[in-house]
Amino acid sequence: MNHCTRLKELLNSGTTLVMPDAYDPVSARIIEQCGFMAVQCSGGSYSISRGYKSEAELLYHDNLEQTRRIVEAINIPVMADGEDGYGDAQAMDRTIRDFIAVGAAGINIEDQILGSSGPTEVIDKQAMIEKIMAAKEAKRSAGCPDFIINARTDALKAGADRAANRKKAIERANDYLTAGADLVFAAHANTLEEVLLLKKEIQGPLSIAAGMPYNIKAFSVNDLIELKLARVSLPMIMIQASIQGMLKSLMSIKKSNRFEDIVNNDLVCSNIDIMNLQNRQKEG
Repeated sequence: MNHCTRLKELLNSGTTLVMPDAYDPVSARIIEQCGFMAVQCSGGSYSISRGYKSEAELLYHDNLEQTRRIVEAINIPVMADGEDGYGDAQAMDRTIRDFIAVGAAGINIEDQILGSSGPTEVIDKQAMIEKIMAAKEAKRSAGCPDFIINARTDALKAGADRAANRKKAIERANDYLTAGADLVFAAHANTLEEVLLLKKEIQGPLSIAAGMPYNIKAFSVNDLIELKLARVSLPMIMIQASIQGMLKSLMSIKKSNRFEDIVNNDLVCSNIDIMNLQNRQKEG
């Protein structure tokens, strides 16, 4: 079974698929080693790991290459972050074909306007619908009909009126599903009550991000599993944990010039753990 078909099977299994985010091959191998069934990529964590000021600095070919390296490091499906598709509907053929070519099993395409210095804005709904339709045709013509198109809407954050934003997000999500998206991702859900409303009103497979700074105290992964969502993504957990681990280790050394705190708190990997990650072989 190829990875596109496997990811489709996981999303349609009736069991919530939990997908932590990898920002490089080692983080992807850790996700796989911990028993997760699929990996999500995030332009946000890519950009943080590279020291960029914003996600808008992540260039198309950098994204594509990092996704390829992650795919080649592991044996489970990888969903790419296609950002805004890197263009209008006409650009979707290239984008979808390129990410299929590097081995991704699916892709996120979002409706927010990237690089804006002000509040979050979303593109015209019809323009996003045209992107989804073009992406659907591109995967069919590329011979990969099971490639997952995950349509993300940022409407929940696009404006000061949260009730109006929820209405817009629900409307967009349903229209994106009608246009051919396999899955919709309502970004920026910040309460369990809001997730409940989205789940009730969106007529198809729904994905929600958890463990984000704005919702990590509002609901757990298990809360979302109990709602039988199609997918839960953890877009920042890996990069946040990595940064926190490095800060704790180095501040301990800076303070004491010793390693006791690091050893006592298991803040370093053993040589065996490192070798296992380095030597893990790709199947097939």
